[in-house]
Amino acid sequence: MTDSIQSLLSVKNLKTWFEIGGSGLFGGNSRALKAIDGVSFEIAHGEVLGLVGESGCGKSTVGRTLTLLEKSSGGEARFEGQDILKMSNAEFRPLRRSIQMIFQDPFASLNPRLSIEQTLSEPLRIHEVATGRQEIINVIADMLTKVGLDPSVMARYPHEFSGGQRQRIGIARVMILAPKLIIADEAVSALDVSIQAQVLNLIKDLQQDSGVSMLFISHDLGVVRHISDRVAVMYLGRIAEIGRKEDIFTNPAHPYTKLLLSSIPSTKPGRKKVRDLGEPASAASPPSGCAFHPRCPLASDICRSTRPEAVSVGSDHLTACHHTDKAVDIAA
Repeated sequence: MTDSIQSLLSVKNLKTWFEIGGSGLFGGNSRALKAIDGVSFEIAHGEVLGLVGESGCGKSTVGRTLTLLEKSSGGEARFEGQDILKMSNAEFRPLRRSIQMIFQDPFASLNPRLSIEQTLSEPLRIHEVATGRQEIINVIADMLTKVGLDPSVMARYPHEFSGGQRQRIGIARVMILAPKLIIADEAVSALDVSIQAQVLNLIKDLQQDSGVSMLFISHDLGVVRHISDRVAVMYLGRIAEIGRKEDIFTNPAHPYTKLLLSSIPSTKPGRKKVRDLGEPASAASPPSGCAFHPRCPLASDICRSTRPEAVSVGSDHLTACHHTDKAVDIAA
């Protein structure tokens, strides 16, 4: 991102490591699982940054770390100039209205004992957004209408709704506080395919209408392409490539990005089959040098020994690869 764009959120060298081993029946030495190992990116006001990668790459941990659900191991994350990673839960509490999260499982994120009215009125009261029952009811009714639900449902409970309806309620609970940043973690992946597009379009419409910034985390490139302004491609705890959506999807610079793009289903006849490049390594024992080198058709000695740093390959387009000057066809 160019310096001319003022960032709402600036993340630099973010690390989140977990200690594994060293306990149990036979003990043993502990070691670090580097779920996030030096991630940097920025999100501008009103921008949607898509964060995409295979399962286990650490993308959900990024979202959980930025909401203090996981403790960071290093780096900084400045929201409106304040480093939220250095805050205690008490210090961060006033910012929870501004930084909201949409979770993957709408049923697990809703209290089954609370009616929809109680669920949506709770954040309004906590953050003093509305006072007085009638004002709260009016705000809730307006928000339910915006997410495509009839205000009459506020007397019902979560188990009385479908998965798509529950996610709409979850979205309403987030949007009712008028946040500045939303972190959406696989927000549509738990829904039936038939209603994923409806909920995704709802999120996009609400984002555009409100101007809220968003970190949209997903393993689905098609979903990310639909909603994002820029895209960051993550591999084994680090960002392999980041840039404008058009550049990532039409002119990818990292072999891993090309591998992901080649995996998108196509209805075009005669499309080449994707080359099988094997399974990703474990974050508990990552390869030396470039973590992608065991699967990369361009891998050379420097890839095996030296971890690449992000370099510019265009306007607002960065990639961490030693061979940015070489083209590679991932398809077989």
